[in-house]
Amino acid sequence: MADIKQIQNGEHMSLGQQIALTAKLSAPAIIAQLSTILMQYIDASMVGRLGADASASVGLMNSSLWMFWGVCSMLTMGFSVQVAHRLGAKDGQGAKAVLRQGIVACAIAGTIMALIGVAIAWQLPHWLGGKGEICHGASVYFLTFVSALPVLTMNYLAGGMLRCAGNMKVPGLLNVGMCLLDILFNFFLIFPTRSVIIGGAEITLPGAGLGIFGAALGTVAAECLIAGVMMWYLIRRQPDLTLTGAEAHKSYRPTREVLRKAAKIAVPMTTEHIIFCGAQITITLIVAPLGVVAIAANAFAVTAESLCYMPGFGIGEAATTLCGQSYGAGRYDLVRRFCHLTTLLGVAIMTVMALIMYACAHMMMAVMTPVEAIASLGTEVLRIEAWAEPMYAASIVAYGAFVGVGDTLIPATMNFGSIWLVRIPLAAIMAPTMGLRGVWIAMCIELVFRGLIFLWRMKTGKWLKPHQKPELPDPWVEA
Repeated sequence: MADIKQIQNGEHMSLGQQIALTAKLSAPAIIAQLSTILMQYIDASMVGRLGADASASVGLMNSSLWMFWGVCSMLTMGFSVQVAHRLGAKDGQGAKAVLRQGIVACAIAGTIMALIGVAIAWQLPHWLGGKGEICHGASVYFLTFVSALPVLTMNYLAGGMLRCAGNMKVPGLLNVGMCLLDILFNFFLIFPTRSVIIGGAEITLPGAGLGIFGAALGTVAAECLIAGVMMWYLIRRQPDLTLTGAEAHKSYRPTREVLRKAAKIAVPMTTEHIIFCGAQITITLIVAPLGVVAIAANAFAVTAESLCYMPGFGIGEAATTLCGQSYGAGRYDLVRRFCHLTTLLGVAIMTVMALIMYACAHMMMAVMTPVEAIASLGTEVLRIEAWAEPMYAASIVAYGAFVGVGDTLIPATMNFGSIWLVRIPLAAIMAPTMGLRGVWIAMCIELVFRGLIFLWRMKTGKWLKPHQKPELPDPWVEA
């Protein structure tokens, strides 16, 4: 039976065992990612029933929310990857010290991001080119989410720590639970009290009628509840990382060495994410003059496409864990093998998902919006994007493997360089004559280019330097 402990114990692993372990870690990670995006898909579907203006309000803020969420998530990776390296080196006490420090540092970072978000919430929709009625709803939606960032950051940290410890199952199951809670809360918070006929009988369904605010509030409530459970499991039940008894009372003060290593890993990723989301916001600015239908179609299509590429991110998380623990154990042959296996698996699965998306594009859009003009335009751009998904998979999973060994600066540069030097110029040129279709053709071309350069870097092997042992700073050195 393939197990993560085989990496830590230096045991020989056959190709079959490597494939089995890759599948074992990837499957729950894929389910977790799909449940997360399904939650967004359901949110979009419910908001879509409120009309084109409500859909445009949400769509206008999506890129900005991804920036704030992503920055918090990337910052937690600086600590999670260190834990993977330490567990791979069988340094359980050091891993726990990094975890304690990560809790404090990430709580502070999440609070700072929340304060920044609250400060700009009412001006942001206008900066993004929003007009009229959609701006108020957009601000309310954004403000609700960013206010919860300190708790959401703890959710990202706990999930990342569990995954880097090789536990994909618990985060996966909790994400499914979060999806179910989100559906339940949104069902009662978005819509007003209404009557439906079931089996010939009239049934009154209670509702708060909060509209866009209800959609954001329901999702935030579900995420906060799951964050509490996730953190409890991490510090009370997860082997090698429990903070019980004397461990719970040791120092939580972030030390210079751990913060330096965290910054070395996270700063390039965070910078890349900010620049990447800045590009997404620029795309929003390009799309905004195209009208409400284009804004809504773009937002819904992005959500629908996520069902296709989120399995790639799940496999990328497995790649981070497998490569990170192998690197910490000094098993560089396994690092290369797991990088190749996970990338191949990601390309295969996302190719299948792309075929499904191409065939079912109109159905996917119709579920989210009853407005035919929005659904038709969204269908067209989804079918354009389907051609890019295999190469997109290569960039996602290879990036996850590179992160596992702490190689983040050059891959981050490749990511944001690709979108700013290829996607943005092409979109700006194509949008005035081709509308939203031109924007998505530009996206398709850029994703193919990005996948090719990541495959090239993986082939060169420059991301892995086996003559350099993984840097494991002393977690007890005070700042």
